Amino acid sequence: MNRLDSLLLPVVPLRELVAFPQTLLPIFVIRPQSLQAMETALDNDKRIFLVAQKNEETDDPQKDDLYTYGVVSEIMQVMRLPDGSIKALVEGRMTAVAENYVTRDDQLAALVTPLAETVTRDKKLKALTRALKTQFETYVTLSHRIPDDVFLSTKSIDDPIKFVNSVANYSHISVADKQQILEEQNVNKRFILLNRILSHENELLELETAIMDQVKTQIGKNQKEYFLNEQIRAIEKELGVSGDQDNDLDELNDMIEGARMSDEAYEKATKELTRLSRMQPMSPEATVSRTYIEILSELPWENRTEDNLDLKHAQEILDRDHYGLDKIKERIIEYLAVLSLSKQISGPILCLVGPPGVGKSSLAKSIAGAVGREFARISLGGVRDEAEIRGHRRTYIGSLPGKIVQSMRKTGAINPVLLLDEIDKLSSDFRGDPSSALLEVLDPEQNKTFNDHYLEVDYDLSNVMFITTANTLQHTPKPLLDRMEVLRIPGYTEYEKRHIAQQFLVPKQTKANGLDPQRITFSDGAIQTIITQYTREAGVRNLEREIASICRKVARENVEMKRPKRRVTVTPKRVRAALGPVRFKDMELHKKSEVGVVTGLAWTEVGGELLPVETMVMKGKGELGLTGKMGDVMQESARAALSYVRAHCEEFDIDPDFKTKFDIHIHVPEGAIPKDGPSAGVAMATSLISALSKTPVRQDLAMTGEITLRGKVLKIGGLKEKALAAHRARIKTIVLPKDNEGDLEEIAAEVRDQLEFVLVENLDQVFDAAFNKGATQKRLNRRSARRS
Repeated sequence: MNRLDSLLLPVVPLRELVAFPQTLLPIFVIRPQSLQAMETALDNDKRIFLVAQKNEETDDPQKDDLYTYGVVSEIMQVMRLPDGSIKALVEGRMTAVAENYVTRDDQLAALVTPLAETVTRDKKLKALTRALKTQFETYVTLSHRIPDDVFLSTKSIDDPIKFVNSVANYSHISVADKQQILEEQNVNKRFILLNRILSHENELLELETAIMDQVKTQIGKNQKEYFLNEQIRAIEKELGVSGDQDNDLDELNDMIEGARMSDEAYEKATKELTRLSRMQPMSPEATVSRTYIEILSELPWENRTEDNLDLKHAQEILDRDHYGLDKIKERIIEYLAVLSLSKQISGPILCLVGPPGVGKSSLAKSIAGAVGREFARISLGGVRDEAEIRGHRRTYIGSLPGKIVQSMRKTGAINPVLLLDEIDKLSSDFRGDPSSALLEVLDPEQNKTFNDHYLEVDYDLSNVMFITTANTLQHTPKPLLDRMEVLRIPGYTEYEKRHIAQQFLVPKQTKANGLDPQRITFSDGAIQTIITQYTREAGVRNLEREIASICRKVARENVEMKRPKRRVTVTPKRVRAALGPVRFKDMELHKKSEVGVVTGLAWTEVGGELLPVETMVMKGKGELGLTGKMGDVMQESARAALSYVRAHCEEFDIDPDFKTKFDIHIHVPEGAIPKDGPSAGVAMATSLISALSKTPVRQDLAMTGEITLRGKVLKIGGLKEKALAAHRARIKTIVLPKDNEGDLEEIAAEVRDQLEFVLVENLDQVFDAAFNKGATQKRLNRRSARRS
């Protein structure tokens, strides 16, 4: 063994690795002592001594934990990682033996002596090289752990020393075996040693492969046994011997026989059962067929609930659950009366239209309770796939019936009450139009033979009482709307809200928040304060939220005071303390008359709203400015009003040339909210006359109506909601078209009695009501003088 001059090098111990000369080795350096050794090497000649640990689990190896033979290596590349560790690529230069390990400056170093390898280049070495290539190729084939490019590059090495070191480096053999190869300095003997080790590894790999083949054979045998077992079951069926599958088939057959389904459905179910009997029980097709038969059998075909036709009982149920809504209740009672006489009537299709929070959905449930029928709710909000209504075809894995059939299956009766909630929120896309699918569902002449794509048989929906709800009918298709009886539910009056709060909402929320209803009282003043100062809505949803908020604060006080049984009276003062600053104030417009400011009335999806109209006249060139996010129809109303004013300017003592001398700006506040419709025409005309003639407008008055160029006032819609909005704002007088006189009966008596309705046919009558008597008399005098 030839030795060279000794070197003092920093030491980096290796776990589960052995370095070899003339090979590249990537290493991760994490331990502080090794990191210090790397830094020392980088600061000097980049040479380090790589040596394997005897025990890989030793975290802080000392000299006794390391082998004496290692490799003097050079650091080729370094990558510093964020956690402080180092990833390095090193290349082995020569084998060396550690004469002595020393520790200095918190790092391990070694005095190493490089060793010179000896090799005899003869025919025997060539034979050994060829044999090692064969063994290595076999090893790569059996282990599947060495990439092909690594194998090819190693096999092409001509230098025997580099070749044997590379094979040893890439082979997945034990550290002890690799260390034994490294310590053998005679290259010829190193070939023999590595050949013997790889030969042993190949024998183990061949044995492992044989075992895996045997396992696969066993699996094949199990599959064969499964097939034979299925044949045995078929033989048992022929012999009349019952098996597990036969029990399932008998159970499904009993379900079919007991379902009392239609002839078409019975034929379809029995045919599907026959197909199922020929299938493998665990196949996907069998699961689909089994599910189809179960759904078909569980649907109600003849089972119905007995209708409760006691009109007095139904009225009590409806009155108990909902206050007011007399027209809706009257329609339900009429239906029961007709049903009690005829015994054969198709279920009505009602569409309850109204703003949020007025009780449309809960009313549908109460109707089911009053009639004594099962109830199911189907939410249509956001539904855009036709298959949600008509079901998916059974060609798809995981397909199911549509929502209609699923609800029928859930209720278990052919005459339930089905609520189609939020029908105005339906949408459509490339998957179809759900509203078109509903045409068949909601048509009494067609729904007797409703065909769901999943069932593929006709199903009778004629006994179902359909109730739909919507906030607005603006986006509902006309053919769908034509199939429904529309019943409008307007917003509640303050009187109705107070009654609903005291009778329904307060008891509900006190109980929900753990309070004793007998020990907490809301005064009428407190309820009135919540209604007028903390909510502005057509329904009572926000009113219930505010009552719940007060109940939670009372519950907290009871817990903190440790007096859960104390009596509490909620007063207006306590409401303000609990809910904070007043959120809504009464309109200040009616406190004094102003020039150019008129209070209009508008209808929205959530009820009626006040619509102030402001007009400002400025010196200019006759431009008309319209702001407040007005729609096209509303802008046309403003231009029609301006044309009327220009044609009648002399009657109002307005300069005939105002159109060329002044700019006019009409603004509708709350400019972020889109507004449209013709009913603000009278308000705009009045505002224009007021601004141009500098005549104040009564601010205790609101108006609505469409106008023509000749000053006629035309009929408008949503009068009840608009009247409620004016009543909430403490407005005393409403100017409205005479053609709407018949609609006044729909307004609650307590609201109608507190409002003065001025019915008008033309703008002259509007101005008589809007301006004070002095201004009206002057206008009449000017008109008389003009005619004479």
